[in-house]
Amino acid sequence: MTNIFADIPESLPEELFTSLLKRDNSHIERIVSKGHSTPPEQWYDQAWDEWVIVLEGQAVLVYEQDRLKLPMMAGDYHLIPAHTKHRVEWTAPDIKTVWLAIHIYK
Repeated sequence: MTNIFADIPESLPEELFTSLLKRDNSHIERIVSKGHSTPPEQWYDQAWDEWVIVLEGQAVLVYEQDRLKLPMMAGDYHLIPAHTKHRVEWTAPDIKTVWLAIHIYK
């Protein structure tokens, strides 16, 4: 058995991506952020749906189309539909933000 909060380094110069399970139609990963965000003016445009939940910490997602900002706290989850341009605007700089992301391939 493995714990979602195990093996997280204290220092995180870059976001930490850990693949937990990969299948033909899905990929589950843990993402750990600490003050990280998507570079300015960069947008993710994925060919698949992505469901994310913040397990610990805080973050803000934003959509390009309407610049809608979605503040997220521990327990908040959200479905990002395929080809919806989005970015991580902010993550808490003083605490770790632990995400669980499920990528659903069509």
